[in-house]
Amino acid sequence: MLDVDEVGGRVERTRLPSGLRVLTETMPGVLSATIGIWVGVGSRDETDALAGSSHFLEHLLFKGTRTRSALEIATAMDAVGGEMNAFTAKEHTCYYANVLASDLPLAVEILGDLVTDALNTADDLESERTVVLEEIAMRDDEPADAVHDLFSETLFGGTALGRSVLGTVVSIESLSRDDVDGWYRSRYAVPSIVVAAAGRVTHEQVLELVERAFGDRLAGSADPAPLRAGEDVALDRPARATGLIRRKTEQTHLLLGSVGIGRHDERRHAAAVLETAVGGGMSSRLFQEIREKRGLVYSVGSALTHYAGTGAFSVYAGCSPKRVPEVLRLVREELARVAADGLTAEEVARGRGQLRGGLVLGLEDTGSRMTRLGKSELAHGEYVPVREVLARIDAVDPDQVRAVGADLLTRPTCLAVVGPYRESDLDRL
Repeated sequence: MLDVDEVGGRVERTRLPSGLRVLTETMPGVLSATIGIWVGVGSRDETDALAGSSHFLEHLLFKGTRTRSALEIATAMDAVGGEMNAFTAKEHTCYYANVLASDLPLAVEILGDLVTDALNTADDLESERTVVLEEIAMRDDEPADAVHDLFSETLFGGTALGRSVLGTVVSIESLSRDDVDGWYRSRYAVPSIVVAAAGRVTHEQVLELVERAFGDRLAGSADPAPLRAGEDVALDRPARATGLIRRKTEQTHLLLGSVGIGRHDERRHAAAVLETAVGGGMSSRLFQEIREKRGLVYSVGSALTHYAGTGAFSVYAGCSPKRVPEVLRLVREELARVAADGLTAEEVARGRGQLRGGLVLGLEDTGSRMTRLGKSELAHGEYVPVREVLARIDAVDPDQVRAVGADLLTRPTCLAVVGPYRESDLDRL
């Protein structure tokens, strides 16, 4: 597949007989390249007993392979001034490196080694277990981070989407070497993997490097892993009305929200315009009403999150405990007003413009281009050119925004709170 996107560069896609997919975007005006190996597995795939396995494994793969120690992996990238890292999400895991274009062969070789030939020894697991537990503690020490995991748990309950990507202290302490290595052997299969590269690259070059890095693992024939159907999480309302982490904090952190729409919903672009106008920037209704006019908060804003088959709409605010009731009242009133009356034509136009600018400006570097390639392939099974996305945004009109708002903003809500409260206090909030 070949596409020349006037907003970007030359995009090409190859599906190998083994089921591995390779996507590249050629950007002649840069001197660097970013390579990412995406695996279609995340915390959504885990059981309660294996909670946190995907994230734990992401850490563990950097500890060494049959041909490289952890120090040799780090030294090789540092020696060329490259950056290498990884992240785990609810539906995927990504290992990536940003290097000078001339060092792309090294980056592909090392990342391919990590993904295909990690040792995952018992000793390494024990040392990294402490690191992951520290990461959980760090999350718990930051109320603005903790409230987001609490909101997911409150909204999605005991489903896979309700669990933290990090797992729990209990699950991490219980994971054995066989658990984590077994997850690696069973889930890091070639048909579940996408390789994406952007920068001063050619498609032929990346294909050659990938085939060399994966070697005989590309033998045989298989179809790529199917797209997620999202049937494992089917909620029409929050699992619980409230969630609380009681803590003596100077500021209360709140997330009010509801079950949203999935990433394949045809209304997603209208919903994005709606969310942007409601709480997506300094000109948004929530920011103007709650911060600018009344000075009740430092931070307030909304977010849309899309998964396969479902999603979330949420409003975040951080404020003094004594101001919480008023802030929540104002948020609810504004959401009800938009649900009933929609947005003005001017607000819709401004929302479209903000989305357009944010999309294009967010694709100014090789890393963001690589990320768009990888996520598009895993989530949609295809690359959608930027110009097509911009056209879909431009096609959103006030009637579409009013219709999606009347649905999305009238759904049952839940409230997640981190602050100096008791469970009994949540009834009045």
